[in-house]
Amino acid sequence: MSDPTGLFVAAFALTAATVFGLVRARRDGRLRDGGRRDALRLSSGELGVALGERATLVQFSTALCAACPGTRRLLAGVAAQTPGVRHVEIDAEARLDLVRRVNLMRTPTVLVLDRAGRVVRRASGAPTRADVVSAVELATAE
Repeated sequence: MSDPTGLFVAAFALTAATVFGLVRARRDGRLRDGGRRDALRLSSGELGVALGERATLVQFSTALCAACPGTRRLLAGVAAQTPGVRHVEIDAEARLDLVRRVNLMRTPTVLVLDRAGRVVRRASGAPTRADVVSAVELATAE
């Protein structure tokens, strides 16, 4: 009689990987609340450029990030079409101090800042245009 332990371990590993993949796919690129209370705030000095008059779209990228060029085009397009909104791309490899401060886990990571530099929305992964436009509206509503 053979031991079924290997079969159970394989079934468990397959189930766990499937659940992880589904959760990650559901959360990937979604702009989530940046936490209004004690919100993280970034200054123009930290970013190396002036904040947008209404909002700032901050993108953390790396050289090997496959989704970063598409995210760059998306955010630059939204910023170009929305008065007072600026897009800033930060090389995560060159700015490890800022990566640690914002608790960056992967690229692209997008932060939507209000005019005071407070993070109002955050996405890990490539966001959709609709989510970015909605986040900019939220950031500029105050």
